[in-house]
Amino acid sequence: MTSLLRTNKEIAEIYDRQIDTVYRVCYSFMKNKPETEDMVQETFLRLITSEKAFENIRHERAWLIVTASNLCRDSLKHWWRRGESLDDNPALAAQAAPERSPVMDAILQLPRDYKDIVYMYYYEGYTTQEIAHALGCPPSTVRSRLLRARQRLKSMLGGEPND
Repeated sequence: MTSLLRTNKEIAEIYDRQIDTVYRVCYSFMKNKPETEDMVQETFLRLITSEKAFENIRHERAWLIVTASNLCRDSLKHWWRRGESLDDNPALAAQAAPERSPVMDAILQLPRDYKDIVYMYYYEGYTTQEIAHALGCPPSTVRSRLLRARQRLKSMLGGEPND
């Protein structure tokens, strides 16, 4: 039996603080509203059953971002999703994200490893050290992925790539 360390009030407060962030992360993977909502729900269910103690709100947000990303990745890897592409389902591809812009469209096209880091660095304000800790990889890996992601974004958005 899992121990529930958080009260309903604490869960509600975390939900109110972090729902927009978790939704954006899930949408960046799932690219459609119904599956995004499922992953958001699953993320908060993990929070409810987790015994993780957070040091502060930034740690709480980082844990939720990593958990949401992992859940979405697992869902996308599941056997019934293999081979599925947005090209196969134009209705899903046509759905608009909550905040669409050419930059966000380009970010959504990045490989998952780059997308997570760009999101955490630029949209959530995490340092490369904090991202490395959250993702369990060396800071140098985060910095190199961030550099490669910037180069790809520059090329995708019509800038001259630096070689």
